[in-house]
Amino acid sequence: MPWSNQPGGPWGSGSRGPWGSGPQSQGPKPPDLEEFLRRSQDKLRSLLPGNLGGRGIALIALAAIALWGFSGFFRVEPDELGVVLRFGQFVREVQPGLNYHLPYPIETALTPQALRVNKIDIGFDLRRGTTMRDVPEESLMLTGDENIVDVDFSVLWKVKPSRVGDYLFNVQNPESTVKAVGESAMRAVIGHSNIQAILTGARQTIETAVQELMQKTLDDYGAGVVVQQVQLQKVDPPTQVLDAFRDVQAARSDLERAQNEAQTYANRVVPEARGRAAKVTQDAEAYREQTVADAKGQTSRFSQIYDQYKKAPDVTRQRMYLETMERVLGGTDKTIIDTGPAAGPGVVPYLPLNNLPQERPAQPSGGNQ
Repeated sequence: MPWSNQPGGPWGSGSRGPWGSGPQSQGPKPPDLEEFLRRSQDKLRSLLPGNLGGRGIALIALAAIALWGFSGFFRVEPDELGVVLRFGQFVREVQPGLNYHLPYPIETALTPQALRVNKIDIGFDLRRGTTMRDVPEESLMLTGDENIVDVDFSVLWKVKPSRVGDYLFNVQNPESTVKAVGESAMRAVIGHSNIQAILTGARQTIETAVQELMQKTLDDYGAGVVVQQVQLQKVDPPTQVLDAFRDVQAARSDLERAQNEAQTYANRVVPEARGRAAKVTQDAEAYREQTVADAKGQTSRFSQIYDQYKKAPDVTRQRMYLETMERVLGGTDKTIIDTGPAAGPGVVPYLPLNNLPQERPAQPSGGNQ
């Protein structure tokens, strides 16, 4: 007879226990552990299909172990990266696809969307993708020249592929951290800039400066996040002074337009004046060259004539006289005939009557015709 069926427990039918003390009469009787195990075995046998015995239990145990082992397979989607933890400690990273880790509770896997580009809006809130609501506590910022400007911007960020562990374990709420860092960086950059530069041509400079400052801060935090781009959506003065500021901008635009027109006129007139001045200078230079060359020619001619004159003075004087008379009388319409004794006879004067101008008589202004 097994000891579990003996009356009084394993210590026989006596009233003394293993340490010599008998059962106490006070209080309720403790539950019988052996009886509980026996009833549990009977219930398990009743649930099994037939009396399988030890072999059936072993098969069930093997099947359970196999299922437990297969539970370690997991799939990582294309926009995800897998992180395997062993007893809660980071072990390794796995790429997208079908992967395996030791079954729970030895190892577990996390699959954050590390390859997806996330977007955070600061200063405004898009409701249902269409309606935009301003968030003044985020968008109103103080500039370096003590003006207030309303700035709405967006931050595009993603998880660093090589820092997924930092993203999961160094920062409790990465999205809120990125938003807070973005707002802080924008306020720092706006606080060192003038409102005129912010509202006109410094958008690209501001975006680059905010992106660099955000990346440096997040790297100091060890957040495992890379900031891809900062996009300024709206940069305006506060609503209360928007109309007055637009008037100022319109006046400034008129000033710039007038300056551009004046510059255009100057660009047209100044080259023309410079061209005319250059032409006058060149004409004077040409006249000087011509005068000098003419004087040099006359000097050379006079020197040559003087050399010939020294060789034959009479001939030279006669030639000079004839050339002078030809130059003086060559343009007149008179013909001079020598009628002296040396000229000789045979020259008959001829009066060209046909070439004489015909003078019409003047008609009286009144009278009968």
